[in-house]
This record gives sequence, structure tokens and C-alpha cells, in this order.
Amino acid sequence: MLRIAVPNKGMLSEPAWNMLAEAGYRLRSNPRQLVVEDPDNDVELFYLRPLDIAVYVGRGTIDVGITGHDLLLNSGTDAKEHMELGFGASTFRFAAPNDSPISTLEDIAGKRVATSFDKLVHDYLVEHGINAETVHLDGAVESSVQLGVADLIADVVSTGTTLRNAGLRIFAEPLLHSEAVLIRSPRLAENDDRLTILSRRLQGVLTAQRYVLMDYDIPVEKVSAAVDITPGFESPTVSPLHDKQWAAVRVVVPKAKVNQLMDQLYEVGARGIIVTALQASRM
Repeated sequence: MLRIAVPNKGMLSEPAWNMLAEAGYRLRSNPRQLVVEDPDNDVELFYLRPLDIAVYVGRGTIDVGITGHDLLLNSGTDAKEHMELGFGASTFRFAAPNDSPISTLEDIAGKRVATSFDKLVHDYLVEHGINAETVHLDGAVESSVQLGVADLIADVVSTGTTLRNAGLRIFAEPLLHSEAVLIRSPRLAENDDRLTILSRRLQGVLTAQRYVLMDYDIPVEKVSAAVDITPGFESPTVSPLHDKQWAAVRVVVPKAKVNQLMDQLYEVGARGIIVTALQASRM
């Protein structure tokens, strides 16, 4: 039985649950339920604190887990990143008070940096030859400077609004860009059949989220031009219609380009263009 750790709460939790549900796995029915057995898929789901998932996967008996790339790096465990999951994107940045002279990476030398990711920040500073003190705090770190704990902070940033409201400004290059990832235990082989099935299912969900199915009719003499616009993965399905001068085309296209593709197809003569959402896929 494959043991899978998923976030119990936080920004990664709901997208992770949705992805597993769309991949066909059984989720908990009670928010207090921390372990779910799914015998149909031969898996066991464990709902854990996001900060702990990499530790359980790297050092414990959990086989795989869904967590953030930043959380994996900060864990210091031997858990391996297996695949990116396409959600939970974030940027890790330094921020200092608006009236602080700290404005470059070099200015951090000798200062106190408050963060919930002390290992990640320490390793980054050492890599860049900066000697500074990291101050570990659980939870929000925006108030640490005002309360005298630190001179600056290092934290996950999305819009930067929270930092601005706390009187902080972002400076220097990002420490890293992060997103949700599937990680595996160092004791689990990369080609393990159970991991292969899980990865294939999750990749199918990702494909279904990023692509749609497009159908359209096109004059036979314009089929080549239309296929150049929508080549699909391998090749579109082209079928004859009752009117022999027309053909029907079915193809998978990127969701983000749907309207541009429809405009281009219409220009070359396509009609009856219909777009259908994908629920699942195997490519």
C-alpha cells in the first residue's frame, strides 16, 4: 500500500485535495479525520502539517507527499522532488523597513534575519558569502522588526500587500521561486510501479487543467492550413462529413490560447468551432 501525505491546512491543501480527487483517490469525509484508507487504489492518505510533510517522507514511513518546493529545501531531509504540480506558486524574498539603509544583499551582513525558513535562508546566505544571524519564528514574521527581534525578514511573497502594510519593502533578487511538488522517500525507487501510477494520474489531471478539446468543421482544401494552426499532441483526428467538401477536426489545444486559435481557424474557413473541457487524460 502506497502511503501519501497531503497538507492538512494552508494554501496548498485545497488544490492538493482537488488534484487527488480528480485523479480518482478517496478523500476524507470529516475534517478531523487524519488518515484515510483507499483500498480500491491501494493507498493510504495521511493529512499532516505542511511544514512536516517533507520530514515524514524523508525520515519516516511515508512514501510520497505533496508539499512546497521551499518547504522541501527547508526540511533538510533526503526526500526527493519527483514532479512539479502546477499550483501554489510563490516567491521567497528579503524585505526591510522603509526607512532602513538595507537595500542590497551585501547589506544583510551582520544583521538579524527573521524567517520561518531558517535553514533555507542560512544556506542561501552562506552560498553568497554573507555572514548574518537567522532568527526562527513560527507563523507571520512581518512584526519582528517593529518588535525588535530582527533587522529584516525573509518570507514568501505573493502580491507584497502584507509587507507594505507592515512598513516593509522588498529588495534584492528572490531567494527562490517555489510551487507545490510531489516528493518521494529516498527508500522508494523512482520507477516503483505505485509511484508511476500516481504520477501518471496527476499528470493526467495537469493536462486536463491546461488543455481543452476543440472540434470544428473545415473545407477539405483548408484542412492542412487548419492543422498547421492546431497540430495537437501527435496529430488531430480528421473525419469526412456527409458533405464531401467538408471535414470534421478534433484536436487537443492549450486552454490559454483557445480564443486566439478560434480566431485564426475562423479566418482560414473553419466553422462550428466548439470547445469542451477535459476532466481527465492520459497522454
